[in-house]
Amino acid sequence: MHVLVIGSGLAGINAALLASEFADVTLLSKSDLQETNTQRAQGGIAAAVAALDDPALHAEDTIRAGAGLCDPAAVHALTIGGASAIERLLQLGVDFDRGGDGELALATEGAHSTPRVLHAGGDRTGLHIQSALIERLAAANVDVRIGVAVTHLAVEAGRCVGATTGGGETILADAVMLATGGAGALYQTSTNPGNATGDGVALAFRAGAVVRDPEFVQFHPTALVGSDSAFLISEALRGEGAVLLNAAGDRFMTDIHADAELAPRSVVAQAMTETMRRDGSDHVSLDISHRDSDFLRERFPGVYRGALQRGYDITAGPIPIAPAAHYHMGGVYTDIDGRTTVQGLFAAGECASTGAHGANRVASNSLLEAAVFSTRAIASVRRHASQAEFPHGEVTALRLHPQFGAPSWRALKQTMNEFVGISRTEEDLRYAMGRFNRWSEHREGLIDQSLALATLTARLIADAALQRTETRGSHLRLDYPNANPDWQRHSLWQLARE
Repeated sequence: MHVLVIGSGLAGINAALLASEFADVTLLSKSDLQETNTQRAQGGIAAAVAALDDPALHAEDTIRAGAGLCDPAAVHALTIGGASAIERLLQLGVDFDRGGDGELALATEGAHSTPRVLHAGGDRTGLHIQSALIERLAAANVDVRIGVAVTHLAVEAGRCVGATTGGGETILADAVMLATGGAGALYQTSTNPGNATGDGVALAFRAGAVVRDPEFVQFHPTALVGSDSAFLISEALRGEGAVLLNAAGDRFMTDIHADAELAPRSVVAQAMTETMRRDGSDHVSLDISHRDSDFLRERFPGVYRGALQRGYDITAGPIPIAPAAHYHMGGVYTDIDGRTTVQGLFAAGECASTGAHGANRVASNSLLEAAVFSTRAIASVRRHASQAEFPHGEVTALRLHPQFGAPSWRALKQTMNEFVGISRTEEDLRYAMGRFNRWSEHREGLIDQSLALATLTARLIADAALQRTETRGSHLRLDYPNANPDWQRHSLWQLARE
């Protein structure tokens, strides 16, 4: 049996390691193995491992933040699998931080009702996880190919049988796992690495798979402003007492939500956006300087040094921050065992839409999702599970030229930032759609396949955002400021076949 894994973050490497126990495995990474969202994760990984915690409580917190769109079965699978996911990471060599009593140290982050976020190296959790995975991968029987981009999935008689690379090679496989990560780099201002351009969503869509909820893009509330490559300021700072201040230096979240700065991310990001608009500013301020400076340097070494390199000292006073594109809740529609609507094709991690996050992901649930669902997906591959049955729903069929692309990366990123960002209106979204339509109609010369895939995913995000005429979770429509009960449903998208 041959398993092809596309992607090298937590979901991809975990899947490859597990599959290598019973199959020949090829892992493709279009960039260096370190260039992943996993590597950049700061805060940690959430799991109900404390004696006074419970997966059911974790599930309640997750569903409460998901704005009515969480799938209960997916949330249950996510939270009940937390303890075993942590145990596997410990076995793989991840050295989570511990307290003086030797027990795992747990932090509080937004929307969690109790401390349940494990971290490593203070705020360098992702670095520790990625490093441990890469070390295990080097010793495993896996054919690892770096710098190899996938341009198409091979489909025969409705079944995915492999993938074609940018070099023209077709790699055949009995099962194909998409673990390509997120889509934050479709935006000009993002916390993601530059390779997070939504490849998996576009590849699956081209292959006939259903894509779900592409409109839901989470903007992390706190990124240090001043450059296009936003520097993430971990939510864990707010968990340790950091407060948000407006232009007058006044705290504003206490008037908006009972949990103040620890409200769900969509609430915080939207409150910041409205505050910035009223103040006529491109940022608000985050202040944690009231905490002991030695504690801050020890607890947040990565944030402290990163901010200092950019001219700000978190121990000395407030720093300017603003929301930045961070996480894509939408993605390739899967069941809780990673099966997509195309036989032989699996997906896990950020590129998948399991339904666990609903319309707004809870802090530190992303690494947990990658660990839990990649494990479940490979278990499904191993037992030769039959094709999944998906609930019937209204699917929007799009007739698109699958090879169309933006004229440049700059044009695509600017379009997404300016017209499909955190605050959306019909006027802006229609303008963006007009650009996508023009790019589709005027194709000249050879298309950069990576840019073509990115443009397709961006088009899906914009189209879905235009159709959802309400505000829900991370989707903020200024012209439809309230949630609409008629829209308490998923949006489903599929390529129309001629």
